[in-house]
Amino acid sequence: MRFGLYAPIPMATVGSPEIAHSHEIALQPLPPGVRDDQFEHSAHLLLAADQKGFELCLFAERHLGSDLSAWLLAGAIASRFENMRALVAVHPGLLDPVLTAKMSVSLDRMCKGRMALNVVNGWFDEEFTMFGGEVLQGPQRYQRSREFIQIVRGLWQNDTFSIDGDFYKLKNAKLLLKPATTTPPKIFSVSFGDDGREFVAETCDWWFINYPKEAETSDDVLRAIDGCVRDMTRRAEKLGRKIRFGMNPFVALGPDEDTAIDATIARILQFDPAPDIRKLKRRMLPNTRAGCMGAPEQVRKQMHRFRDLGLDLILCKMIPTVENISLIGEEVVTPLRSSALT
Repeated sequence: MRFGLYAPIPMATVGSPEIAHSHEIALQPLPPGVRDDQFEHSAHLLLAADQKGFELCLFAERHLGSDLSAWLLAGAIASRFENMRALVAVHPGLLDPVLTAKMSVSLDRMCKGRMALNVVNGWFDEEFTMFGGEVLQGPQRYQRSREFIQIVRGLWQNDTFSIDGDFYKLKNAKLLLKPATTTPPKIFSVSFGDDGREFVAETCDWWFINYPKEAETSDDVLRAIDGCVRDMTRRAEKLGRKIRFGMNPFVALGPDEDTAIDATIARILQFDPAPDIRKLKRRMLPNTRAGCMGAPEQVRKQMHRFRDLGLDLILCKMIPTVENISLIGEEVVTPLRSSALT
């Protein structure tokens, strides 16, 4: 089993004074000679994770927000990784696929061949229209993403590439820079509905499964994951393809589940500019049902269950401190990676 984490940015991070501060001053100039806290914290935290057994970092993208650009953040930090893969989010319809192909191979070569794309089909209409995109729904949205991925892969793997699609038309397009390895970067996505699952089965290498928020117990979560894996495996096999699976639970360690949950909520509220305990508990409750908050041995046991169901990657949500990275790395990541090798 592999383990990853999120780059600590406002849209993906809770419980960080550095991120809270960077969000508060996002519209203000920085003092002379000072870098943004968001960047400094990300570099410090992710380089520590790179040494603690984590194998992937997701650089999520929120264009309409105080987050630093995913591509710039990845380029500045992931090029210094020695172990982790940089998974960078891209929104078809906002970025041009040829430009994305060029940025991808550039980052791939900077990261020693450890780069991947997380294709986000999009849900934030205001963000799309503000940044020059066209909002699409249903089958059209997924068809655009199919063509987008076809172009990116075509340019990675061919001297020239042409397409006469519904959304993109190219004739003899080319890149004078290729990926760092003969195996091109992998494509991840997180689509859920029937159209989205078909899109993943047809075009992607990895699928992030979101555990059901309506589940009442961790056993309900496991049953739902099993159903998702079986369904996607069936869809992919019909197409002669193979999909790998990941999930993104919140991971928090403590003497027991209640202590871990309470400590996590207290830490989040400490740096939440408008704390709402009831809202926070509703947000945290589904994470508790994933079974990854509590004593280390219990969390490891749950990770074994995930692995037995076919999950290959756990993308950890967590309180982003170096101490927490070290604790989870030592108590969860290293033991499970070691057991997987024997």
